Amino acid sequence: MKVSRIAATGVLAGATVLVLSGPAFAHVSVSAEGTAAKGGYATVNFKVPNERDNASTTKLEVSFPTEHPLASVMPEVIPGWTAKVTKAKLAKPLEMHGEKITEAVSKVTWTADAGKGIQAGFFQKFPLSLGQLPEDTDELVFKALQTYSNKEVVRWIEVQKDGAEEPDNPAPVLALSAATEDHHGGSAASAEPTDQAEQAAAKTTTTVAEPADSSDTTARVLGVVGIVVGVAGVAYGVAGRRRTTV
Repeated sequence: MKVSRIAATGVLAGATVLVLSGPAFAHVSVSAEGTAAKGGYATVNFKVPNERDNASTTKLEVSFPTEHPLASVMPEVIPGWTAKVTKAKLAKPLEMHGEKITEAVSKVTWTADAGKGIQAGFFQKFPLSLGQLPEDTDELVFKALQTYSNKEVVRWIEVQKDGAEEPDNPAPVLALSAATEDHHGGSAASAEPTDQAEQAAAKTTTTVAEPADSSDTTARVLGVVGIVVGVAGVAYGVAGRRRTTV
């Protein structure tokens, strides 16, 4: 009996831990494809899990940091969703590629089409191309609102404080890496397939070109031999006629 009670208590405690810790692992987050280098451009994904069993996620609103404005923000087309980019006037204009920028993106909103959305037990990635990333900070903090089909709104806006535990609804944070020389960011691994493809193409070109040169040389030799044989035949015919005449 004691063993059964202890086992039951352990199972109940474990289930309680799973229930309480579940939401901490499933929150709206942001990460870069490759790297997000300071002063460069990057493609990032906002990952949105659906945490409700009785509703689907139908809208995502991401607000951009006003202290580090971004002039260029481009969403990727996602089937079943409509993206809207909202801009706001800047109190202090930015300079980008020698031009003054007077407005920056303040918010991007994705709205699911009728009958669409993120169903229970699934997640969705919302890609954005961002630039030019700031050089005077190590991270960008975004604030996101997740709306469900039952009108519930979850506010992922709490900023993580140093030394404190993760809040219940943490705001998505994008870590920025050191600036690169080309200011384009990205990963070195993504460049490797291109180099390999170029090498493979060069090898293919060389392999294909060799038979072509060999065939051309052979054709020329055969042509010369044909001419020589033809001339010899004509000479032999002329000599035969002279003998017959004599």
